[in-house]
Amino acid sequence: MKRFATLFIAAILGSLLTLGGYEYFKKDEGVKIQYVAESPISKVNYLSGASSEVPTSFADVAEKVTPAVVHIRSTQRATRQDNSADPFREFFGIPRNYGPSQSSGSGVIVNASGYIVTNNHVVQGADMVDVTLNDNRTFKAEVIGTDPDTDLALIKINQTNLPFLAFVDSDHARVGEWVLAVGNPFNLTSTVTAGIISAKGRNINIINNNRSVEELQAQGNTAIESFIQTDAAINPGNSGGALVNMNGGLLGINTAIASPTGAYSGYGFAVPSNIVSKIVEDLIKFGVVQRGWLGVMVGSVNSALVKEYDLEVNEGALITGFAEDGKSAAKAAGIKENDVVVKIDDTPIRSSAALIETIGRHRPGDKVMITVNRKGKEITYPVVLKNRDGNEDVVKLEERSGIAALGLDVEEVDAKVLKQLDIKNGVRIKKLGNGKLARSTDIREGFIVTKVNDVPVKSVKEFNEEIKKKKAGELVILTGTYDDFPREFNYAFRM
Repeated sequence: MKRFATLFIAAILGSLLTLGGYEYFKKDEGVKIQYVAESPISKVNYLSGASSEVPTSFADVAEKVTPAVVHIRSTQRATRQDNSADPFREFFGIPRNYGPSQSSGSGVIVNASGYIVTNNHVVQGADMVDVTLNDNRTFKAEVIGTDPDTDLALIKINQTNLPFLAFVDSDHARVGEWVLAVGNPFNLTSTVTAGIISAKGRNINIINNNRSVEELQAQGNTAIESFIQTDAAINPGNSGGALVNMNGGLLGINTAIASPTGAYSGYGFAVPSNIVSKIVEDLIKFGVVQRGWLGVMVGSVNSALVKEYDLEVNEGALITGFAEDGKSAAKAAGIKENDVVVKIDDTPIRSSAALIETIGRHRPGDKVMITVNRKGKEITYPVVLKNRDGNEDVVKLEERSGIAALGLDVEEVDAKVLKQLDIKNGVRIKKLGNGKLARSTDIREGFIVTKVNDVPVKSVKEFNEEIKKKKAGELVILTGTYDDFPREFNYAFRM
């Protein structure tokens, strides 16, 4: 009996030491993204005796999640304040009024080492990003990467041991489930609102509406929209904030509202956590999002399509076409036009938005099982996803150079043009996008750059080399002329 008691005590002590060791070593989170099961991590008080569970207080959940939601302020050093055309200003070279521009939003700490998720539109084009924590400490943040296709961005502050939220499986979220939205609407920091999940898989075409025609023509309709809709109050400033369940798990990133007034009117939308977690992991590991492509054109099945194509199902994603030859993973696997995708692996597909979201969670080279309905018969195909270039390689991060931040393409200038303008050298701005140069100056496409800070440039290579030498904050002056207005112009901006 004594021996048994000794062994029993030793076993208990061993278990306690094991648990203690686990608790000690698990603090080293590194850059791992944590997930939690659906077991409660915060207590919620429910109305006793009710036919269904109704929370009487959200205080414990709010107290748990609020410290992990931050306030983000983005600053562009100089932007145009007057966009009116004034020929006298142009002729005499009088500069327009410029000043700093600021915007604000929210973010969610998803890792103890300082990684923060927000919306791309919160930090897009920013020269400086400041993050204010729930305890009022403020830090400069680095933009790790962005994904315009989901309107998500990942930033980082140089801090450790931060409170953070762990992801939960958004596929398991149910319509009617209670949720909290946490953010900083109208610069009112640490605001918590409550509501329910009103719908899932919403496509409101908000991401493409925020893009220029040039971007859409260059990239195509690549937006991934499969929002969680909620009636928890979301307003301007909530962008990038947290949508959490009653266990305090991160269900989504609040992104948009549908409103006739620009303020809350009952409809808010969040990017589901299953999309967010994949984007975060890619940006940390690769610096750029790795997105698998089926290479198909799709539409959601509805009554009109059922009648037009004589379909045997009332929901799913109808294949209406393929990418150019050699770039469609679906076509290579044997999928045909007018097939209706009804399942990917174990996930039911009820719309084109669901198909785009599910495929968007995968990387090039991933293998998925796609089930289609073809004239009433279900067939399953193994499909190896490709990237946009039509192969299975990991997409590499392009070099982040000063030229990319300027947002322009330059080209060589024909010798005859140089002679006509009576100049010896120069490169032409072929295309001007949404970069620092367009935001900070009145420069136009077609401008011929002859000098960078008084250094003559004779080729695109020389121009790029001069720009790459410039450090952040350094003043740069581009000197040159136009074909249709041959006099010397100087445009100044800071890197």
